[in-house]
Amino acid sequence: MKEHILHLLYSNSGQVVSGTTLSEHLGISRVAVWKHVKNLKQSGWPIVSTSRGYILEHPRDLLLPFCFADRTNQIYHFTETVSTMDAAKELARKGAPHMSLVLAERQTGGRGRLSREWHSQDGGIWCTLILRPTIPFAYTYQLNFAASVALVETLRDETGIDATVKWPNDILAGRKKIAGLLSEMETHGDMLSFLNIGIGLNVNNTPPETVEDAASIRSLTGPGVSRQKLVNRFLDRFEELYNQIREIDIIAIWKAYTSTIGARVAVETHNARFEGIAVDVDPTGALIIETCDGTTKKVIYGDCFYKENNQ
Repeated sequence: MKEHILHLLYSNSGQVVSGTTLSEHLGISRVAVWKHVKNLKQSGWPIVSTSRGYILEHPRDLLLPFCFADRTNQIYHFTETVSTMDAAKELARKGAPHMSLVLAERQTGGRGRLSREWHSQDGGIWCTLILRPTIPFAYTYQLNFAASVALVETLRDETGIDATVKWPNDILAGRKKIAGLLSEMETHGDMLSFLNIGIGLNVNNTPPETVEDAASIRSLTGPGVSRQKLVNRFLDRFEELYNQIREIDIIAIWKAYTSTIGARVAVETHNARFEGIAVDVDPTGALIIETCDGTTKKVIYGDCFYKENNQ
């Protein structure tokens, strides 16, 4: 019932909808409408009550399935969940189709690479894309780079931010982190069952002060950023890249947007940390580091941080 109310308010974007109109459409009393609206407001939905009825503020910021006309059956929305990665894993195991997207208004246990905590308050885009690739298993890493490219191009086109990618898959504005990506896969024998790519994008939220070097789109460009438009644009662009992945050199495209190559970095893996100059990203997506003693290291998985003298 609550989703029906949101749908009706959304369909009348920016216009007041009377309690009588909602009552007639839903077949419930005006008192019942009032109670449902009250619960929605308490849950954080931006509904304003007026003497003439109800109005939904910022309708283009809504991320419910009916907001994505061509993808309604592929959108799974949660007001709150522990992690969209966890929710997506369960949905994928139950047969959720390729290009399904799991969205949450907030996460209570969001995580980044190397199990770091990811703060996920209202106003951001916290989502996981479920993929069932038909490309050879050995090349699935390319889809992580495709997601980074699709996201950085979306941000550049829709917000005007001069966003860059930092290996392996952070999105930066200058030296401020505005997004991070994380992937997980599950196999059955030699076959890939699914690949899930999680995305945390700071949009209209305010990252905690305890998180250094983090920013939101709103803090960089001002209010009025449509999460709905960003999600739609990202999905369109990613799907284009996915369908061309056998023909294009996605690593080369990624390199055109990176601020990592040429930077002095510190690299952390599960059991090591070292510093050097990032000299390249090879065709397999590995980061090539030239350390202070002149040796070259190839990093397949880990995290990297820019050193102060690069700023």
